[in-house]
Amino acid sequence: MTESEKPAELENAAELENALALEDAPELGDAAVKLEADLSDGEFVDVLPEDLDLSGFVGPQTFPNNNRRRIPAMLYLIFGLGAVALYAAKGESSALVNLGTLWAGVGLVAFGAYGMVAGWTLKVDESDALVSASAEVGFPVGHAAAQMAWRGWLSRPTWRILAYSNENPPTKRGIVLVDGVNGAVIEGFSEENPEDWTQFDPEDVAGASLSVPAAADSAEQ
Repeated sequence: MTESEKPAELENAAELENALALEDAPELGDAAVKLEADLSDGEFVDVLPEDLDLSGFVGPQTFPNNNRRRIPAMLYLIFGLGAVALYAAKGESSALVNLGTLWAGVGLVAFGAYGMVAGWTLKVDESDALVSASAEVGFPVGHAAAQMAWRGWLSRPTWRILAYSNENPPTKRGIVLVDGVNGAVIEGFSEENPEDWTQFDPEDVAGASLSVPAAADSAEQ
């Protein structure tokens, strides 16, 4: 290639680049105008995706059953038994199988067995737990919330019900622990409501007096 051909080639490349830039210019211009309009509003808020926004949710809320824990527990058992069987078949004769394979298999089997025991089937839902809690606290319940916890080394599912009386504002409150397997009341406590509700609009409080149990994750030993 001669020296005279190089500038012409560079010039053609520059023209092509400019042409591509001009093609994209309208889209970039529209995006810039939209961004400038958004900036002029001076307001930025975080918005949840539609599938995570519960503000518009209508209908009953179902808490996932605790026995789903048995799915990974079964996988641990399968892999653990496989490792033990592999060691029994190969022993020390293979370079890839040794005593560590056996101990890993035993550990997986033990953890899987624990998961099967701890994967209790949740037979009492939040509505049933709320009924038991209402009888335990001894006053008509208005506002209430249900929280799932796990009790003891065997991780037994337990509902924790926080309940307020149905006055406006509520004069009493109580908390009750209800076994999630057999529905038995483990313990309960109620007292005069020490909270100050004067900051809330009485109409808003009255409008929200329907008991709507909510679920959250927590662990309790």
